[in-house]
Amino acid sequence: MGKSTRFVATLFGACTWAFIAAVEASGQTLPPANAYMGPPGTATMHANAASSNATTSPGPGSGSVSILNQNFDAVFPTILTGTDGLIVSVATKWSDQTPYVYLLNPTTLESLATMKLVKSTTSDLAGGIYSYLDNDDRLVLVNANGDLQRISHTQQSGTWTLTVDSSVQIGYPDVVGLVPDYQGRVWFATAQGTSGTSGAVVGYYDPASNQTSAFTLPAGEQVANSISSSPTGVAVASTSALYLFQSGSSGPEQLWRQAYDRGPARKPGQLSWGTGATPVFFGPTTGYDYLTITDNAAPQENILVYTATSGSLVGSVPFLMSGTNSGNEDAAIAVGSSIYYPSTYGYQYPASAESGTSIPASAPFVGGMQRVDVLPGGSGLATTWQTQLIASAAEPKLSLADNLIYTVGLSSGTYSLITVDPLTGHLVSSTPYGSASGDNPLQMVSMISPSGVLYQGTERGLLRVEALVPEPATIATAFAALACGGFALWRRRGA
Repeated sequence: MGKSTRFVATLFGACTWAFIAAVEASGQTLPPANAYMGPPGTATMHANAASSNATTSPGPGSGSVSILNQNFDAVFPTILTGTDGLIVSVATKWSDQTPYVYLLNPTTLESLATMKLVKSTTSDLAGGIYSYLDNDDRLVLVNANGDLQRISHTQQSGTWTLTVDSSVQIGYPDVVGLVPDYQGRVWFATAQGTSGTSGAVVGYYDPASNQTSAFTLPAGEQVANSISSSPTGVAVASTSALYLFQSGSSGPEQLWRQAYDRGPARKPGQLSWGTGATPVFFGPTTGYDYLTITDNAAPQENILVYTATSGSLVGSVPFLMSGTNSGNEDAAIAVGSSIYYPSTYGYQYPASAESGTSIPASAPFVGGMQRVDVLPGGSGLATTWQTQLIASAAEPKLSLADNLIYTVGLSSGTYSLITVDPLTGHLVSSTPYGSASGDNPLQMVSMISPSGVLYQGTERGLLRVEALVPEPATIATAFAALACGGFALWRRRGA
């Protein structure tokens, strides 16, 4: 085969691959962007208001990468970036167990400014850990005094400062979930009730009226995960049930409630009793057709999917292997018709983060991951693949741009940045970065920036991961896109 023939064949193959990839990507419907949040993919912990854990930005890829491992002696669960590219994080320092806002240089991870927040006395998740960037790049959080704050960052004479632009007392200091709805109300959920017998509180602050409205869950129900929103409402998973709320004439209105099997107690590898999953909106038509969580049934846990508008159960499928790795403390990756859940069963957290008795008291962490697809028309669920070979020590994130799942693998005491093929569940690449206790990502989720850099929180600091050089496949793909685009343009002009 001559050079010109090989070139045409290569170009044709690349164009065909690009076409197939475009068709595949077109089926991965994300929910519409929330106008009251910053850029989709980077303005909140789980990528967007729906908590999809999927981004349209490419990650560092499966080739050679450089990893900067910066020790701040702090835990970094919240890693965000707005339109200016600077990193805004809320991290808890080990020295005083207090959350701080960090403004970081995205290239060097140099600290540009910090702000001390109020230490929570009620929950490790309260005090600003669950926060987001608004459409003006301001960090929005509720501190441990119950103040809803918007914190901006500005530079004057070369010096960066963090400033509280606004602060409103909402009356609830124990906030663990925070998200704007699609009309600009700021919804929240508290970890506990306001008394020893009442349930947790779900409410919102309405900037238009300057009023806070609240709804109290049934006695004993707590909230231990983040909350999510879509144009159809705000989803909250308590320790007993999944809810959908919207704003009514007198405040939060419960549209539906679906109880799930919460099991006899929390499992090893979970932080609290009940579901370990943040509810995630997803779907092939609108991007928010469905909601998914896991239950806490024992010993066999299940993946659950509901119709978002009505709360009707689409289906339930067993999650991995009973008594071995059927347990979860992570939000799903959910996009289009596909859901991906990792196992956290047996994962060891700091004892101070765990709540209540675990049954059994402990278990080995073996990992595992499962993909489930919603059948056409919402007629049921089917497991597409499951693997026992991937022990994910971080909450996975999917890049739709390069079609890779990114997470941190744990094997024989070594932590590695790994990529997984979402079509097959096969391990694509693995790059070790550390084995010290401070390198533990604690099941926290990464952030992938628009420039292709991945940031991952650890027990002691932050990782920055970027590709060393563009992969040949990336170069070929880029060339193919240009070539195919030029060919299409030529055909249109010729027509």
